[in-house]
Amino acid sequence: MKRTLKILAWISGLLLFLTVLLLAPVDRSDFRDKEYFFQMMEEISALQPSASRNKVLLGSWGRENMTPSEPVDLVGYKPRGHYEFVQDSSYVKAILISDTHQTVAFLNYELLIVHPHLAKKVKNAIAKQNLPIDQIVFSATHTHSGMGGYIPGLMGKLAFGGHDKGVVDQMVVSTLGAIEKAMETMDTISLGYNKTPLPEGVNNRLVQNGITDPFIRQLIIEKTTGQKATLLTYTAHATGVHSGFMGLSGDYPFYLMEALEKDRFELALFSSGAVGSHSPNLEARELDKVKTYASNIDSLLEIRSDTSVEILRDGEMWVADLPMHLPEAHYRISDNIRLRPWVFNSLFGETNANINFTKIGNILLLSTSGEVSGMFMEKWETLANKQGLHLIVSTFNGGYAGYIIPDEYYELRHHEARDMNWYGPHAGTYFDEVFSTLIQKAATLTE
Repeated sequence: MKRTLKILAWISGLLLFLTVLLLAPVDRSDFRDKEYFFQMMEEISALQPSASRNKVLLGSWGRENMTPSEPVDLVGYKPRGHYEFVQDSSYVKAILISDTHQTVAFLNYELLIVHPHLAKKVKNAIAKQNLPIDQIVFSATHTHSGMGGYIPGLMGKLAFGGHDKGVVDQMVVSTLGAIEKAMETMDTISLGYNKTPLPEGVNNRLVQNGITDPFIRQLIIEKTTGQKATLLTYTAHATGVHSGFMGLSGDYPFYLMEALEKDRFELALFSSGAVGSHSPNLEARELDKVKTYASNIDSLLEIRSDTSVEILRDGEMWVADLPMHLPEAHYRISDNIRLRPWVFNSLFGETNANINFTKIGNILLLSTSGEVSGMFMEKWETLANKQGLHLIVSTFNGGYAGYIIPDEYYELRHHEARDMNWYGPHAGTYFDEVFSTLIQKAATLTE
């Protein structure tokens, strides 16, 4: 009996030790008392974006095919193995905007996310080539039927297609090719901003009949030759093609860009907007229905586009890159219990959470690593408009910090609120305050 009790005591002790080692309670204390909040607000307050005031804007664009020569794993939904055929080639696209003193490169990939590993490799390659790029803004179309092979680490291996050096190298080479094509054809440009309502295209998947952000927002770049490109964002997730489809596909963003490039734009770059909580309104998730969905968006864009918005031909450009200071990781295994941060970090690796700040004239582009909910957009855009700014928000900027949803939905039993909400019960309000402060900061920057 004593031996049994001794064994039970050892087992209980071991379980207690493992519990203390691996698990912690959810921290519900006020984030405004935390060091990361003070640090973030201080850095925004002290922010002095690099500024140039020139009377001319230059720009151009380019693309390169980055489809692997051999099949790799599909990334999105769940582990599915190698794609069986290429439905759509995968591209990297680049739009460069310069005022001759500094140049911004908007780089977009037909991928689920732009992982920090890929972003770092691209930045190093650009530096090694001495390309005159002062700010790099990454984005992804967020296709859930795109290729893997570029995500290292344990979770990358288990769920995201693993890591293949050859795939990453090809992505880097293709990125450099797209940038170099753009640099060869730089010309004087004008910039326009367009906002088009498409409420029938999107729904709130987190909250039934909840708030949606139903707008496509476009930055339109036109050369003196008349050639045009557009950077556009939308909030509908690229989850049109169903999870059983085994072809490599760019989902509806691919077909939308294809339609836009037929007769209106030389290049269309689709960057995921505030896609958190938002799904596409589709009749069915078959490929022909996805193509019809994209075609309908294209048609409505042409009909509803507002042509009255002012055109910028000159103006100051302000750029800055900020780290996004985050709370401790809160990967929950129950309502009130989470993995300790070191466990989460060991599993998921580097998040590289950051914000790109780009202001050109009265157009403000904020790009973030958090998959922010579109339910924040109305507040942010209203604030920006009051400051005389047009706001464009994009995501997947070379980092990934999980879903960022309004705090009132933190307790929902939904994957956005539980499995993919990584930074605690106040992450939504924290991001909201950061973005609101940055918008107000942008309004203070004048010539």
